[in-house]
Amino acid sequence: MREEAGAELSGLTTLGMGGTCAVALSLDSREDLPAFEARRKELGLPCEVLARGSNILAREGRHELVLVRPCFADAPALASAEAAGAELGVEEGAWPEGTVFVTCGAGVALPRLLAFLRDAGLSGMEGLAGIPGSVGGAVAMNAGSFGCETGACLASVEVWNGEALVRIPRQGFDVGYRHFAVKGALEPVLVVSAAFALTPAPSSGIAERMQANLLAKKSRQPVTARSAGCVFKNPPEGPSAGMLLDRAGFRGRTRGGVALSEMHANFLVNRGGGTAEDAFALLGEAQEAVLAKFGVALEYEVRVLPCRSF
Repeated sequence: MREEAGAELSGLTTLGMGGTCAVALSLDSREDLPAFEARRKELGLPCEVLARGSNILAREGRHELVLVRPCFADAPALASAEAAGAELGVEEGAWPEGTVFVTCGAGVALPRLLAFLRDAGLSGMEGLAGIPGSVGGAVAMNAGSFGCETGACLASVEVWNGEALVRIPRQGFDVGYRHFAVKGALEPVLVVSAAFALTPAPSSGIAERMQANLLAKKSRQPVTARSAGCVFKNPPEGPSAGMLLDRAGFRGRTRGGVALSEMHANFLVNRGGGTAEDAFALLGEAQEAVLAKFGVALEYEVRVLPCRSF
């Protein structure tokens, strides 16, 4: 386990803004977990999980909290049929015959997992192409795009519950729109690894679909800008958040060093030197305008840090 005092959030998030945390604890292996638990109890501060910081809007100032950085780098790997039942908690008949299971550490970059699936000829997650961040982050937020969500292929998760490593089968957790939760858990858990259920398919077709999705993203979204992806959740019914923001006149709207993108009004971007104060002021104005004009209360899709702790 590695420890860093006064970790700067501006250097740990894709938006490049935010204050400092009291300490950051980076966990490189499962062997670090007991030491982490002892250290966080010793510090007596709430904890926030931060992997690659691609879905984070961090507030300014000093935050008296422990930043937990899950760096579990177990490479994507095929699981045997025996391991799927005995080790991964996959119930017989829970997935169609011929399903192939892949395990991956929470700290692995999501694009790396997708490249493995492409090369192995395993289909089901092509819609996630172009989403940055880690596998653990994709699980914890149920990341999705182009009608595909991480949770749809999630067979089981390995979590640290504060006392032990536990494998949670699919029936033991809930997934929804940008939502993942272990049933019965009183506080958030730390995702250590995940197992995914995929369908064999020609690699060429998988590559074509991933490339098409990536090109579509690049044509519609500011994927190369300093951004945290979509900042607001889409309402359950009616127009998308981006469309509502556009109709309210917020496409390209700026405040200080931040803006809602000209390409997609639901993408907050740091144009250089942007601050969290600028960001929250701009987003507050956008929420108020959309509520007044359309009667829709937009909710954050990005995690506002500090937000929830354990």
